[in-house]
Amino acid sequence: MTTFDANGVTLERVREHVWEITQEGEMRTPARVLASEALLEEISQDKTLEQLQNATHLPGMTNYAICMPDGHQGYGFPVGGVGALDAEDGCISPGAVGYDINCGVRMMRTNLTYSEVKGHEEELVDSLFANIPSGLGGGGIVETGIDDVEEILARGVDWALENGHAVEDDLLHCEDEGMREEADPSKVSQKAKDRGKNQIGSLGSGNHFLEVQRVTDVFDDEVGAAFGLEEDQIVVLIHCGSRGLGHQTCNDYLRKIERQHQGLLSQLPDKELAAAPAGSQLAEDYYGAMNAAINFAWVNRQLIMHRTRRVFERVFDRSWEEMEMDLLYDVAHNIAKKETHTVGPDGRPAAESDATANEERELFVHRKGATRAFPKGHPEVPAAYRDVGQPVIIPGSMGAGSYVLRGGEASMDLTFGSTAHGAGRLMSRTQAKNDYWGGDVQQELEEQDQIYVKAQSGATIAEEAPGVYKDVDEVVRVSDELGIGDKVARTFPVCNIKG
Repeated sequence: MTTFDANGVTLERVREHVWEITQEGEMRTPARVLASEALLEEISQDKTLEQLQNATHLPGMTNYAICMPDGHQGYGFPVGGVGALDAEDGCISPGAVGYDINCGVRMMRTNLTYSEVKGHEEELVDSLFANIPSGLGGGGIVETGIDDVEEILARGVDWALENGHAVEDDLLHCEDEGMREEADPSKVSQKAKDRGKNQIGSLGSGNHFLEVQRVTDVFDDEVGAAFGLEEDQIVVLIHCGSRGLGHQTCNDYLRKIERQHQGLLSQLPDKELAAAPAGSQLAEDYYGAMNAAINFAWVNRQLIMHRTRRVFERVFDRSWEEMEMDLLYDVAHNIAKKETHTVGPDGRPAAESDATANEERELFVHRKGATRAFPKGHPEVPAAYRDVGQPVIIPGSMGAGSYVLRGGEASMDLTFGSTAHGAGRLMSRTQAKNDYWGGDVQQELEEQDQIYVKAQSGATIAEEAPGVYKDVDEVVRVSDELGIGDKVARTFPVCNIKG
C-alpha cells in the first residue's frame, strides 16, 4: 500500500510505518502518522487524522505535526500527538497539552517474585483499594491547606521529601527530578487550588489506575539490568495526573485565550486548538501555571507510591526498604516543555537537510498522550540511565500487560525525542459501557488470567475493558522498529485498582 485514504484525508507512505499528509492550503507544515497498516486503519476510525491536519495550522509548527502509533481522537489535538512550536515566533496551546496536565506514569521496582505474591492477591488488592483514594471528587492521602498547595506547586517532589513522603533517591529517578523550576503558583487560579487541596495523593477516575505487575520478559539484558528489571519480578505501575487542579488550570486558560487572542483563534480550523502567541503575557502565564500543575501531579504520584510502600509493608510483614521498593522512573505524557532541538532550514527535519544549514532552536514541544524518549547520552536523561537511555513506560490494558522501553536513537530526528504513551483507545467510554458489563469483565479477568481488579463501580471496569484498547504489542513493535523507543521488558497484571 502506497497511499491511504480516510474521511477526505490522503496519506502517502514515506517508508515502513511512516505516513505523510501533504502540506496544502493553510497548513503550515505536513503531518506524519507513525503506524503500521493495521494501526492506521484503527486510527482512521475517528477524527484523529482531521485533528492532526488541523494542528498543522498552529503558528510555529516545526517539521511536522506527528501522531504516534497509539493515536486517537482528543480535544482539538489528537491523543498521541506531538507538536513542536517555535518558542519565539510560534505559540503554546493548552488544548495540545490536555486537561489532565502531567498525566503520566511511574514504575516502582521490588525484589519480590511472583511466587511470593501469589496467594496474597486478594488481600493486596483490598488493602490497596482501602488505602489509595480513588474516584471522582475529593479525598487524598494528606490533608493540606492552601499554603501547602502553594509549596507543592512551586517545589514539586522536594516538598514531599521535606515532609517525609519521599526519599532522595525518588527525586533522582523522576523526570526533571520532580520539579519544574519555571513553575509560577501565582498563575494558578484560586479555584484550581481549592479543587486540588483535597486531592493530593489520589488516583481519580477514568483510565487512571494502580497496578501490581510481574515482569514476564526481558528483551535486552544489558538495559534490563541497568533498569533493575528481571523476569518474574514484581513491579508497581501508577497512572494518574494533576486531578481537578490541572483540569481547572487548562479550562481557565482556554477561556482567557478565547477572550484575549481572538485574532489567532480565528485563523485556526478548530477553536479547541486555542493558543497564546509566544512572547505574549498570556503565553508566559500559562507556561508558569502549567509547570506548577506538573509539579502538583508529580507530588500526587509520589504520595500514592509512598502509601503503596506502606501497604506492602503490612501485607508482607517487612520494611519497604527490605523489599527494595525503589522508583524506576516517572515520566509525563501530557505536557509542553521548552526544549532545544536541531532543525533544518525553514523548519524542515534536520535529518533531511544539509547539515551545514541546520540550527539549534528553542521549541515548545507539546506531547499530548506521548512520552518523552530521549536516547542514551542526552544530558536530560537521569545520570543513572544516561549510558543506556531514558526509561519509557507504556501501559497497556488490564488484560494485555505493559512495556518498559528505552529512548531510541532515532527519536530526536523523527519525533523530537518522543514515542507512544499507551495502547490507545479503540472505542469511546459510552460505547464501552454499551458493549461490556463491568462484573463480567472483572470475573473473566480473575478466572482466565488470575488478574484481580477492584474499582469504585462496574461502569469504570467496563470503560476500561481490554477490548476497548488497541493492541499494545503492535504499538510497541512499531516504536521499536522505527527506533524511537526500544523494547526492554514486558509486564503482566497481577492486581489492579481503579477509580
